[in-house]
Amino acid sequence: MKNTFDKSFGFAIHDVARLLRVSFDRQASGTGLTRAQWAVLAHLHRSDGVQQKTLASLMDITPITLARHLDRLEVDAWIERRDDPDDRRAKRVYLNPKAGPMMTTLATLGQRVRTQAMSGISSQDEEQFMRILLQIRDNLSAANSDRNT
Repeated sequence: MKNTFDKSFGFAIHDVARLLRVSFDRQASGTGLTRAQWAVLAHLHRSDGVQQKTLASLMDITPITLARHLDRLEVDAWIERRDDPDDRRAKRVYLNPKAGPMMTTLATLGQRVRTQAMSGISSQDEEQFMRILLQIRDNLSAANSDRNT
């Protein structure tokens, strides 16, 4: 008898996310960056110049954990922290030009993993799946932001 959790929405989403990470990690292992480091770079690619505390929130990690990742990335010249002109207590984080080619590499690896994950799925089904997945994300985001107000 199959376990009832095999068709559980939450478990399926969790398993797919885990398997995507494992597949991406395997393919990105030669980049010299850890998963945490490339996650920081990916978030900065979407929100370059964001305040450090906002970046921690976007990544759903503690500011101290983010600071450790940023320290390493800064030493290796992937990112730069600058004073926030509007808040002297805050720092803003920027990608350095060196990160450009790495972002291209990570995007290529991400597309390879996506192609692998979507193998055997029609483009129409993939589009519908993405619309549904994004709607689920929006629904949960709205529900969570309602709780915080």
